[in-house]
Amino acid sequence: MTETQARSEPRNALDELPGELLMWVLIVSELLVFGAGLAAFLGVRISDPFGFAEAQDHLHRTGAALNTVVLITSGFLAARAVQLRRNGQRTMARWHLIAAMLLGGVFLWIKGIEFAEKAEQGIGVETHPFFMFYYLLTGFHAAHVVAGIVILGLVAIWDEAHIIEVGAAFWHMVDLVWVLLFPVVYLLA
Repeated sequence: MTETQARSEPRNALDELPGELLMWVLIVSELLVFGAGLAAFLGVRISDPFGFAEAQDHLHRTGAALNTVVLITSGFLAARAVQLRRNGQRTMARWHLIAAMLLGGVFLWIKGIEFAEKAEQGIGVETHPFFMFYYLLTGFHAAHVVAGIVILGLVAIWDEAHIIEVGAAFWHMVDLVWVLLFPVVYLLA
């Protein structure tokens, strides 16, 4: 087969995915886990809408909204790092990744303040089913933020465009999950 024939061969959807197939398998599986958690949250919420609304009033919505801006901004910086590295701007790509990581740390700091406030109020996983889901979903997400920070740090060190793209894909999954969690857990009345 000649090079011209190979280029004219139809491509499948998997060939169009940026990054690595295994990272996409991980991302899809994580999205399914979070989706199942959100579905369970909404299913249980139906049985006690007033209790869930009352429990939700104990959350710090402003902090969660700020965290949304923080993660979206960090996602932009990660995407920009991919673009910069593709253009051969290694140093700027690294700085963008470092900034995305720092914003991930800001997210965790704000989330930690919120968790500490709940602990001071005596609110735990057994307080109400809402809080069981709240801690499970947001805590699991926070663990993914930690993993994402580590991944961004590693790809900043290895600093190859393809590898940065894989790390950014994971970070975007973390962003996407928060963009789904925020309205459902914090705002849904």
